[in-house]
Amino acid sequence: MRISVWGFVTPVLSLALALGVPAAITAKPGGMARQDAAPLRLPGMPLHDPWIVVDRATGTYHLFTRNEAAMTGDPRLGIMAYTSRDLKRWTRPRLVFAAPTDMWANDGAWAPEVHRWKGRWYLFATFHNEGLAVPGEGPRALYRRGTVLAVADRLDGPFALVRDGAPIVPPDRMTLDGSLHVDRAGRPWLVYAHEWIQSRDGTIEAVPLDDTLKAMGPPRTLFRASDAPWADGKRQKGGDTIFVTDGPETYRTRDGHLLMLWSSYDRTGYVEGLARSKSGGIEGPWEQLPPLVRADSGHGMLFRDLGGRLLMVLHRPFTNARGKLYLMRDTGDTIAVARELTELDGETRPTPR
Repeated sequence: MRISVWGFVTPVLSLALALGVPAAITAKPGGMARQDAAPLRLPGMPLHDPWIVVDRATGTYHLFTRNEAAMTGDPRLGIMAYTSRDLKRWTRPRLVFAAPTDMWANDGAWAPEVHRWKGRWYLFATFHNEGLAVPGEGPRALYRRGTVLAVADRLDGPFALVRDGAPIVPPDRMTLDGSLHVDRAGRPWLVYAHEWIQSRDGTIEAVPLDDTLKAMGPPRTLFRASDAPWADGKRQKGGDTIFVTDGPETYRTRDGHLLMLWSSYDRTGYVEGLARSKSGGIEGPWEQLPPLVRADSGHGMLFRDLGGRLLMVLHRPFTNARGKLYLMRDTGDTIAVARELTELDGETRPTPR
């Protein structure tokens, strides 16, 4: 999704010190950081569109987000990852994917997701290039934006582009925030947001993939942002009203219901929304449920911690975002927030209250 990027300050070290970040860490062989080399806390960690993968073999949480030069010391466009043993103390991040200089994209690196598929680790991330026009009419310039795929043999990378970084969805569609969904038959799908810049009323769509994670069919519209009764259309300078879709992620409940986290805006700010498939399949139809978290919060994802608890991580606020952690309840037909884990995320004004 569109993010407020921290400006790169020279020298990088001066900003890192201003953030209270130590200049170096010590790691065990194989990239596993010692706990005493985990000086960061979530309030001091810039991140947008967080994605956490739990490595149960090593007892380590990997938190992926867009690379910030002030944190890694590397100005390249790409994805970085923090690691932790307890979700409270985090290592300084390291770059796990750098976009090649000859890649078609020159900006983005949004919404990274990392999934295990067919014995390897796959990174999904959104990139764009405003200089590559996309055909279409409307009040806004259209340009190439899409989710690309990279692969690695290790969870901590380095990741290398698949198919030279070609977007998974046809490049004439401005798309973002691609997320891997595997249906009950074991077939992969890419679920993503079709950009409001192109469609005005943003949509959540899905495209079937083959075993190489290449699109193998036409996109299918699952629902529109305006389907949510809480979604607020934003009037633009050109006179039209737009609705935003961001950050889809699917989750199947203990009773087999298929849910989808996704984000948009209400009248007060960014919102972590929730939808449910009436058929139990990705094709839907989808019904909109009450939002999970408001207060300028969104782009959440669900995971189970090392103790088996269902947690959600999201970012708040939208600008200068930080990670927030929530304990969740799976009630069988939906999910609900139990409480914000302020002992982990350091939030002094937890929401919802």
